[in-house]
Amino acid sequence: MASPLRVLIHGGGIGGLSLATALAGRGHTVEVAELRGELDALGVGIIQPSNALHVMRELGVLEQCLAAGFGWEVLTICDPGGSTLAEIPQPRMGGAPANNGIPRPALAGVLGRAATEAGARIRFGTTVTELADDGEGVEVTLSDGSAGRWDLVVGFDGIGSPLRGRLCGERFRPEYTGFANWRVTVPRQPEVRGVVMSTGNQAAKALLTPITEELMYLGAVFAEAEDFRPDPARAHEQLAERLSGFGGPVAEALAQVTDPATVVYSRISQVTVDRPWHVGRVVLAGDAAHASTPHLAQGAAMAVEDALVLAQSLDGADGVPAALAAWEARRRPRALWVQSMSRAVLKQETGTATTPEEDELLKVGIPGAAHVLVQPY
Repeated sequence: MASPLRVLIHGGGIGGLSLATALAGRGHTVEVAELRGELDALGVGIIQPSNALHVMRELGVLEQCLAAGFGWEVLTICDPGGSTLAEIPQPRMGGAPANNGIPRPALAGVLGRAATEAGARIRFGTTVTELADDGEGVEVTLSDGSAGRWDLVVGFDGIGSPLRGRLCGERFRPEYTGFANWRVTVPRQPEVRGVVMSTGNQAAKALLTPITEELMYLGAVFAEAEDFRPDPARAHEQLAERLSGFGGPVAEALAQVTDPATVVYSRISQVTVDRPWHVGRVVLAGDAAHASTPHLAQGAAMAVEDALVLAQSLDGADGVPAALAAWEARRRPRALWVQSMSRAVLKQETGTATTPEEDELLKVGIPGAAHVLVQPY
């Protein structure tokens, strides 16, 4: 696209900051409206698979991510007692490592600095209050009272996306899967040099994921009632009760969890926007359009792919509407395949009945999915 654009990004998470970096680095005027007061990144750690790291290289921040995290190449499968059953090398995309574990706050810091250094402006404590698209541009009023006209508005505002609500009403509310994720950061055991997955006949799986030389996180998924919340005074004990059948490194990690406040609990929901992700010059991306379960570790990877491909689509298209159509044609099949595959894996691992369509997906298997996802996007 010949002329620089004015782009407003609603949401300063992983996808929004990646898009801000990509667009500002291309000479566009970019502002990010972020509701939080700072880039404090809730949660523990995150896995950046090789396709996400490929995007980080394109954004110029790969080395910063690797320096802040812990790169790894092999997935280790253990029985509940901790005995190794298999070691599975992980595929790479291009020259990026197979995976990188990184604390979420560290990744937010890397991407926030990259966005501002590229020229983007981040407006904290701010959200959209009014929006009007006249076909040639979008008039936006923000919660701080300021107003402006933008060529493009992008909703990278998460699974509960307020912008999605403005475009679609209540039609695409998050769907609770019936399962929840428990995670807690602990000191890294020296032998945990990649993800260690412990699983057995019980409907439970525990993972140890290194995120720095010093730290790793313990994660586990269980069926939970939709209204369940851990007891703030004994969340660590409730997690230990659920993992009582595990020994080895999982038990060693649990023994280090003594503060209930360190346990992070999140329900696993998904969103499938089955109508076009863009309406005029307003577009939904990342979890706002296609939130998935974490079972392929691809949620954030899909968001940063969305961001880079959108920037590339704006490079080559004749106008914003054509760019959005080209972007969605590339992104929808891949993102929805990840969502469907990830949900099928969740159901398989927890003994939940699968559909015939999910059975076909499961024939690919997680190793096969990993190889699919290191292909060009």
